[in-house]
Amino acid sequence: MAISGNPKKLAQDIADGFFALSPPMLKLYTPADLKIILAHIGIVGRELRGEKIPLEDILALKSRNSKLSRLNQNEVVIRAFCKKHRYLV
Repeated sequence: MAISGNPKKLAQDIADGFFALSPPMLKLYTPADLKIILAHIGIVGRELRGEKIPLEDILALKSRNSKLSRLNQNEVVIRAFCKKHRYLV
């Protein structure tokens, strides 16, 4: 199954918590698609880390850290899936 829509938007949806990847869902994607998704997860993660948030804004810091956590969790799921199925990603 090809990636429907923009892969960067998919990564942003993962960060916002609207979409989560699981091993059964990853079976629908080709190794090339998974590589593209991982690349865009990295791009969105870098954009989030580059945001300047004042230390007094606790809610914004918590939101950013939650987004980074979701991205990292999904990246780990994709990498474990690829390792299990011997995909080169």
